[in-house]
Formats: sequence, structure tokens, C-alpha cells
Amino acid sequence: MIYQFADRIGTLAPSAIREILKVTQNPNVISFAAGNPAAESFPAKEMAEISADLLANKYASALQYGISEGYVPLRAQLTERLRTKHATGTENDDLLIVSGGQQGIEMTAKILCNAGDTVVCEAPSFVGALNAFRSYGLKLKGIPVCEDGIDTEALEEYLKQDNRVRLLYVIPTFQNPTGITTSLAKRKRLIELAEQYDFLILEDSPYFELRYSGKVVPTIKSLDTTGRVIFVGSFSKIIAPGIRVGYVIADKQIISKLTVAKQVSDVHTNLFFQMVISEYMNRYDLDAHIEKIRAFYVVKRDAMLAAAKKYLPAEVTCGKPDGGLFIWCTMPNGANTMDFCGMASKRMVAAVPGASFAADESEISPSFRLNFSLPTEEQINKGMQILGEAAADYLAELKKAGK
Repeated sequence: MIYQFADRIGTLAPSAIREILKVTQNPNVISFAAGNPAAESFPAKEMAEISADLLANKYASALQYGISEGYVPLRAQLTERLRTKHATGTENDDLLIVSGGQQGIEMTAKILCNAGDTVVCEAPSFVGALNAFRSYGLKLKGIPVCEDGIDTEALEEYLKQDNRVRLLYVIPTFQNPTGITTSLAKRKRLIELAEQYDFLILEDSPYFELRYSGKVVPTIKSLDTTGRVIFVGSFSKIIAPGIRVGYVIADKQIISKLTVAKQVSDVHTNLFFQMVISEYMNRYDLDAHIEKIRAFYVVKRDAMLAAAKKYLPAEVTCGKPDGGLFIWCTMPNGANTMDFCGMASKRMVAAVPGASFAADESEISPSFRLNFSLPTEEQINKGMQILGEAAADYLAELKKAGK
């Protein structure tokens, strides 16, 4: 039988990252492709203790339906923590618990944008968000990322030309995939442009608490005085991704519409894990736990950077992120890392080609993304050596072909 799929999904390609991850199911593959946190970072022992307590003493509520807005104690804890620690959120804002940051992104597009509207994003950007926007028939416009964040001059030039820009999607802190952090000056400029050209900013911040070096930069939401910024956060990188618990902070009117959208999507986020997180925050020091994760990951980041310097050809440049989970590497112009990553995968090392993160799906990219949080230090050293050999061979072929 030939099935007729809706336009919004029929032309949507599978996530290139998810397709690459299929290769990593082979236990012999060293994967730098995933965005997974390390299992060692999960507070499994504490969560087991809390889970047993909830199932023994509060199972009637923990296993029951919950309200769409989220578990009330957790919402209160998050609201207080974000306001006091990160100056994020005001009296005009509300907080909604969502099933991971991805749901917050997807539902924001759903409630704010009509087919044909434009979403401006960083180039490159997070493929999960790009596909969410594509699924609603939105026009994607990528603006290049500089060393200090999105090119605000290029952004303004584009805004002068397109009066259907509805949303600016940015990952300002340890951006996925580049690892770049947007400067304070540019964050302020983005709010000015949002006011001038009348659009909203979707600030995606799943990594913002995973800083290993450099000075803390305020969230864009903390600079927001008129309700133009929607902040999406997650417990995926600081507790565990499988629990699928994230949150959105925005003006109460926006949260109200997001709540309606959630009611027709999944009714409410997993209540049991919301209660587990709430109890974890009551019984343990979340900031101390995050500090342990930082100390664990900075060693891996530095190990990968050292291995990149040692093994990758001099023509390949790699950024040094102050936090997050990724290192962005770039080959000389003319390179197509879709081909290079294919070559590397045959040698049992997985990386993600830069084209996977492009707003323009026809783009050819000389860059590729590496993840350092999941592999062991031994895997990092061995995998980077193999990657370096593959890169040398690929660049030699490129030179031979005259590209």
C-alpha cells in the first residue's frame, strides 16, 4: 500500500545524528557522535533511594495523573533557584515543566508561528530544533556564528529584508554544535533587535550550568524587561536525559498557550520523575552535584583538545569551548565532512558532519562535531589517533583531486 503522509512530515528527513548513532551500536565503534552525558554523572544511588521511598509511601500520587503545568513543588523550587542563582524570570513570568527541552522548542514553534513565517537561527544550529521548525512549514534562515556568538550585523541586515521573522532561536551558552558562548554585548544587542523588529527570542540553554572555564555570562532572559525572551532549560545534562524533564520560563500569556499545546500533546510530563527531582533538590545539594560533573568533564575536554593537537593534521582547527559537551573542528575550504565522517566511521570512529546542523539542507560543510562527555579518556586518545589518520588520508585525497 502507498501511504499519503501529511506535508509537514512527509518531506522531513531523519535526524542525521540519530542515523549516525545506529553505527555506534557496534561495541567496537568509538563514538564522538552522541550528545550523551556520561553515565557516571547520573546520581543513580540517590535516585534509587528516593524512588523506593516514593513507591513505598507516595505511590498513589507518584503514579497518578498530574496537572499539565507540572508538579507544583518542583515548579516552585525551579522558579526560586533560577531567580536567585541566575536572575532569570520575573513576576510577569511563569514556569512550565515539559518532556525535555526538545518539547519546549517544538511547542514554542507550534503556538507562535504560522506556515511561511521565518525562524532565524545560528548557522550552524541544533538539528532537533531545526527539524521541529521544518515540521511546521517554517522558513529557516541561518546567520553565521562568530567567535563571540551570532553575527548581529548580518542578522540586522536580514531583518531589514524579511518582515515575517517571528522567532530567533539561539543557544547562547556553549552552543551546539560549535561550543561558542555569545558575549554579553551581543546578548544585549539581540534584545534591542527583538524590540526594534518585533520578534521573540527562544533561548535554548541545556548546557548553561556546565562551565569549566571563563566568566559566567548572564542569560538573555535575565536581561529581558518586556517579555520577549522564552527560556528553555533541562535536567538532561545535570541529572539524566532518560527522565525527559525540562522546563520553559516565559511571560504568563505564553506559558498559558504552551500549557494548552501540552494538553493535546502528552497531557503532562512524567510525574514520577518530576517528584524524584523535587525530592533530590530537597535532600541533596544540586549545585555540589553539578560541580562534580564539571570536574569530571573538564578532564575529558582537555584530554580531547590535547589529543586533537597531537593527532589531527595542522590544517584542521578546533575550538576550545568554556563548557558544554562539544568541540567543533574545521577542515580547509573544499572539504566535505559528510565524506570524511563516512571514512572515519569505516575505521570505527563516529563523528557528526557539520552539514547535519545547517538550516539549508543542501549545504556542504568543512566542519565536524566531536563529543567528549561520553567516551572514556582511553577511547578519546585512541579515537582521536584514528581520526587524525583518517583526516590526513582524506586531506591527501582532496589535495590530489585539486580541491
